[in-house]
Amino acid sequence: MSVAISISGVSKDFRIPGSKRRLRAVDNLCLEIEKQTVFGLLGPNGSGKSTTIKMALGLIRPSQGNCQILGKSSLDPAARMGIGYLPEAPYFQRFLTGRELLTYFGKLSGVPKSELGGRVVRLLSRVGLEDAGDRRVGGYSKGMLQRIGLAQAMVGNPELLILDEPTAGVDPIGAADIASIIRELRDEGKTVLLCSHLLSQVETICDRAAIMVKGKLAIEGAVESLTAASESSSARIDGLTTDARKRLEAFAKEGQLKMSTHRRSLEELFLELSKGASD
Repeated sequence: MSVAISISGVSKDFRIPGSKRRLRAVDNLCLEIEKQTVFGLLGPNGSGKSTTIKMALGLIRPSQGNCQILGKSSLDPAARMGIGYLPEAPYFQRFLTGRELLTYFGKLSGVPKSELGGRVVRLLSRVGLEDAGDRRVGGYSKGMLQRIGLAQAMVGNPELLILDEPTAGVDPIGAADIASIIRELRDEGKTVLLCSHLLSQVETICDRAAIMVKGKLAIEGAVESLTAASESSSARIDGLTTDARKRLEAFAKEGQLKMSTHRRSLEELFLELSKGASD
């Protein structure tokens, strides 16, 4: 089977406190994420991304529709054995050292005792915390917490990783390191579902992306197709002299000049869809 996550006609309603009304957080979402890809799930705050992730993880039950993870229902606890998860705001036991934390999660993930010690050492090095492995997590910076969080998501060697804002609070160098690790995970045959507000990063590391707006799927496709040349009222021409610019402007007015169209960024598409839905 080539599909890692299958979301079919999924909706989720939440009761509004003090009212009989319900709020629809996710509305008839259909989405498939292929194995061995990096998939970006994007959207403004309140678009339904976190609710979608929680349903995919089996943490909450859909109001309708179903989610499958690696061929199993997301409500089946066995499906979660193949998942590594980094939440948006990870909270870890502050009294544990980084090494102890990874050992703890490795045991929870069923890593054999004979392999666990070596794996923890390798992961600490991989996320750049080899010198901080014996420091208590309570003394870690926000960026270090994200790094140890990424390591705990990988410790069980899962087939699928779900990473919610993995570079939040991380400096540019750390963000680049994490992006490199995500690419390596794909090259190792893993599937990564990535939520991030760093759209430039998503554009460079994701194979496909989807943008959600107000609980609905606004657009989905290969990143290259989403950012392909679009109709534009502007064009850029470099290296022109003043005289050449005037002549080209004259030609353009007469409709004689063929000009290349603007290639939009993923950020431009995101803002276009998000603002359009709010108008």
